[in-house]
Amino acid sequence: MQTHISTTPFGRRPMTLGHIASQMAAKAVSPEAAAHKWQVFQHIREARELIGATDRSLTILNALLSFHPGTSLSGDAELVVWPSNEQLAARANGMPATTLRRHIAVLVDCGLIIRRDSPNGKRFARKGRGGEIEQAYGFDLSPIVSRADEFRDLAEAVQAERKAFRVAKERLTLVRRDIVKLIETAIEENVPGNWGRITQTYQGIIARLPRSAPRQLLESIAQELHELYIDIRDVLESFAKTQNLDANESHSGRHIQNSNPDSNFESENGFGKRKEPDGSVAETDSVRSLPKRELPLGIVLDACPEIRELAQGGAIRHWRDLLATAELARPMLGISPSAWREAREAMGEQHAAITLAAIYQKAPQINNAGGYLRSLTDRAKEGLFSTWPMVMALLRAKLDAQRPVDKQDGGRSYGEAEARDHLQVSDSLLKSLQRPRSR
Repeated sequence: MQTHISTTPFGRRPMTLGHIASQMAAKAVSPEAAAHKWQVFQHIREARELIGATDRSLTILNALLSFHPGTSLSGDAELVVWPSNEQLAARANGMPATTLRRHIAVLVDCGLIIRRDSPNGKRFARKGRGGEIEQAYGFDLSPIVSRADEFRDLAEAVQAERKAFRVAKERLTLVRRDIVKLIETAIEENVPGNWGRITQTYQGIIARLPRSAPRQLLESIAQELHELYIDIRDVLESFAKTQNLDANESHSGRHIQNSNPDSNFESENGFGKRKEPDGSVAETDSVRSLPKRELPLGIVLDACPEIRELAQGGAIRHWRDLLATAELARPMLGISPSAWREAREAMGEQHAAITLAAIYQKAPQINNAGGYLRSLTDRAKEGLFSTWPMVMALLRAKLDAQRPVDKQDGGRSYGEAEARDHLQVSDSLLKSLQRPRSR
């Protein structure tokens, strides 16, 4: 007796061209075809994103495969399994019925299984007199056999892409590390070059890197950084070759002197013999009379507005933002990592960031920022340094620059009114800024 094989789902479930394509592929499978069901399942799990399957739908597929008695699926065998929803939910770790139905639909839409629904939608098998199965209604696993090669190829493609992504990420990490350390070496060894501009170029490239980047973007950015690395490496190798030649020709021990980069780089131009711009702590005889409270961040930013240009997004809202921005300003000022480290240890993270912001603000007036910072660090170790005079001097200079000759508003200077509105300072602080400095 011939039986009709159902190709449409029961009830209100829709039929699509995708379902018909899956049925055609399963129908065209060769009788000699065979596949190890757990090996194919592993390939499907590897390529689930390309196939469109979800983790929970694969949990159901795993349960359906477990209802087939053998480990090998062949094209000439009956591959329909008919578990009830209760049995299927039990093997799917107790998945709720609504979730179960939803993810079964995902498996059907992905072409991983085919519905063989009975007239009333129940799942069962009709057996003959000899116990053989004549007709089964349930889920047909034949796509596992017919698409086994496709699933294997997709899994290999996913593995190759994952490996390429890992290699691109490793390359990006290595070249970033090399660039940062080479720039620090160049500053430490006093290698001629605009290292501030190079640092900005590096930061600009890195800023285009999102938190989750595709492999193509990682490879593109890694290539740009590699080209920058080659340029930096060429400069350092040329400088090192020049240093070696000079040492061999003069035998003057110049190489030994350069082994301590701070002693040469940060003391050139006779730093100890020159007077730094107004606002240095040298103008203060004692720091004991200075306010004991911490400097407000708003006043620091009013006194040092140029540091905002380096901040991410142009905004500094917390002390940690100021410290992160100071880390960017350090190589641009030519300050070595060791000088910056000693400053933070002697002054503390917050006051070191304030000091560097002030140095960046008056950088055009300072010939040697690294030596200047070391001098302030030495004074901080002796308890003779405070950031208050430095910031107040910058505020006073800003107030003087904003005050014109003519006066308005009842005899009060225009500069005083502007300073009050712009700097947001108290009356007592404003009076202290206007008080003549003793020489």
